[in-house]
Amino acid sequence: MIRNLIVFTIILISLDARAQQARRPVDYVCPLAGTQTSRWFFFNTATRPFGMVNLSPDTRLGGDWNNGYLYGDTTIKCFSHIHCWQLYGLAVMPFTGTPKGHLGTDAYQSVFSHDQETVQAGYYSVDLKTYHVKAELTSTTRVGMHRYTFSKDSVPGIYFDLCATLMDKIQSANLRKVSEAELEGSVTMAPTYRRPKPFTVYFTAQFSQPIKFLGKWRKGEVLNENADTISGKDIGAWVTFDKTARPILMKVALSYTSIPASRTNMVAELPHWDFDRVVRESQNDWNSWLSRIEVSNENQDLKKRFYTDLWHALQGRRIISDVDGAYPDNTGASTRIKYTLKDNHGRPFPHYNFDAFWGAHWNLSLLWGLAYPEVVDGFCNTMLDLYRNGGLIPRGPSGGNYTFVMIGDVASPFMGSAYQFGIRNWDAELAYQGLRKNAFPGGIRSHAGYEHDMKNPKGGGIDYYIKRGYIPEGIEGEGMHKDGAAMTLEYAYQDWCLSEFAKALGKKTDAELFAKRGQNYKNIWNPATGYMHPRNLDGTWIKDFVPVSQNKEFNTLGFCESNSLNYSHYVPQDPKGLIKLFGGEKKYVARLDSQMIKGEGQRFMVPHGQHGTAYGDFENEPALGIPYMFNFAGRPDLTQKWVRTIKSALFTNITPEDGYHGDEDQGMMGAYSVLMAIGLFDFQGGAALKPTWQITAPVFDTVKIHLNKDYYKGGTFMIVSSRKDKNDCYIKRATLNGEGIKTPWFYHSQLINGGELKLELSDLPAKNPL
Repeated sequence: MIRNLIVFTIILISLDARAQQARRPVDYVCPLAGTQTSRWFFFNTATRPFGMVNLSPDTRLGGDWNNGYLYGDTTIKCFSHIHCWQLYGLAVMPFTGTPKGHLGTDAYQSVFSHDQETVQAGYYSVDLKTYHVKAELTSTTRVGMHRYTFSKDSVPGIYFDLCATLMDKIQSANLRKVSEAELEGSVTMAPTYRRPKPFTVYFTAQFSQPIKFLGKWRKGEVLNENADTISGKDIGAWVTFDKTARPILMKVALSYTSIPASRTNMVAELPHWDFDRVVRESQNDWNSWLSRIEVSNENQDLKKRFYTDLWHALQGRRIISDVDGAYPDNTGASTRIKYTLKDNHGRPFPHYNFDAFWGAHWNLSLLWGLAYPEVVDGFCNTMLDLYRNGGLIPRGPSGGNYTFVMIGDVASPFMGSAYQFGIRNWDAELAYQGLRKNAFPGGIRSHAGYEHDMKNPKGGGIDYYIKRGYIPEGIEGEGMHKDGAAMTLEYAYQDWCLSEFAKALGKKTDAELFAKRGQNYKNIWNPATGYMHPRNLDGTWIKDFVPVSQNKEFNTLGFCESNSLNYSHYVPQDPKGLIKLFGGEKKYVARLDSQMIKGEGQRFMVPHGQHGTAYGDFENEPALGIPYMFNFAGRPDLTQKWVRTIKSALFTNITPEDGYHGDEDQGMMGAYSVLMAIGLFDFQGGAALKPTWQITAPVFDTVKIHLNKDYYKGGTFMIVSSRKDKNDCYIKRATLNGEGIKTPWFYHSQLINGGELKLELSDLPAKNPL
């Protein structure tokens, strides 16, 4: 009996081990993580990497923050096809019974339960209890696919709530019945504060069985007419079908250029009706992308968090070009259709819609540059498309136009690091021309956040920066984030990035000019307070200065979504010079270590909107590089300690309530967590002439990075860690391709040649740390 029990136990263990081995990276993704609080574009299910379509349920409507899908809600208002930076549109909803779409989403929403909900990467299903309908969603890049299973005794129907307020308002729409099983139309989004012009999405919808009836409404009233078209404001429509025991399938193809283009996208991506095949293909697609980085560890929750983070880093910033490369240019008086250039394989580069790369030098730039260089190429080409069209390289374009989101010229570190990494399938000379323009009056740095004035923008303070070497507080101009100290620090870093880019291009005079400007951070260092200290218009230090607030402010005066305590470390271009200002390595280490201890007391984060109170705010961009500064002060052991401590405290859970906090920022926090998990980072954002990777202890036993052979010839790069305990985080010994290394970093050029980094980890700092 005992022998049989032992054999049975061994079989169970073996089966469990095989089951774990059979799990693919895509199977570890947890889309519900962090959905208790959410932004419009955060929740993702039926979508592909950077997909134009993000077909998801919406439980709350009417804004960017805390809208879209929120886990705590109990009703679904609609399924909409676009959840993107300042973009939204095309709400649909299956229903039975008396049509009431004209009464609005609150009237026709359905109760649902998480017990009857399946949420996966590439697939979503839910039972809509109000209608006794099972709704299933999946997608290709540009086509959403629906499968609705109705009660066989009910009359199936689908609302097209064309002008429903989603993230924001819809300006107008139109719809036309093309045939017995096809509709087409368009939806024009109204301008928003961030996206200053209307923007239109076009669609083609096809059904698996003939439409029995097309109904329409306008301004809350049902229209009693037989016309097959409707257009204008505050309109919507519904279709019904014959009773059936079979599911009703619907395909909805999108385009931002024209209705015919949406139909072309459908023909190219989804010519068939096999829903399950699309689910398989979607999950295989995701798995291919996620498998670029393979990790091994017995802790399955670590893998769930890792691949969920990596998944978030591959979406949010979305494709708005068609399969043939056509995209909308909205920088002029009217929308023009342009075409992207083609890559080395003859395929059109994607054209993207994206929020600012503000802070991306510490997350997305590094991760994409490491594992997805083709994505970096695509974004560089998108920014050059905007430069050719509108005369400026953007911070974050939406709707084919500039938004002037955030501050500075975030393209300088992004494109600079791309070039230094060897990612160069874009016009570097043209890019440098545009980035140089941005660094002077008339460029992007003339604009404050969302300052849309194209004739005489002043809020970016670049004139002051050129004349004085810093930007004071209280400058003129419109817009947000007119934070002089923060702009001074970020401009100085961006100048250094331009200097390194100029060196690489052989532009010696410019390299010297921008290197000198990169030292402007010293102009707001106040020896009396020992902090980066904002200045008044007359050059004096502001009074009543506090490095950290106690009053729940969004920011302290002069600092963008942060405070002086965190921004005082924002000198990626010259960490050694900064340490000297603090009084040398020992004093700097003592100060920073004390700050980290206090940050730990806040769990390294503060509620969104209270960034001024943070001692270490690792759910927002300005502080992300801070723990890596110990490396430059002779204490890499403290970098190793605090990186692991932050990772464990803040980037471990995968629940709806505690997965992400505040603003995940379209993959930025996910990418930052991935970098901590694999133990690679670059404080200088990859923008140095010879970029490096700083090393910390990975949370996994092995990390295998599959390098893109079109860019890097090394094949794979392995990181192998040996440890006695899972919590060991100190690097006792390191070898790269069999040779010992004595520094806490190595060159990017070594990584891309492939090989193996071996780390011996300990629970105690090494006597002679790397």
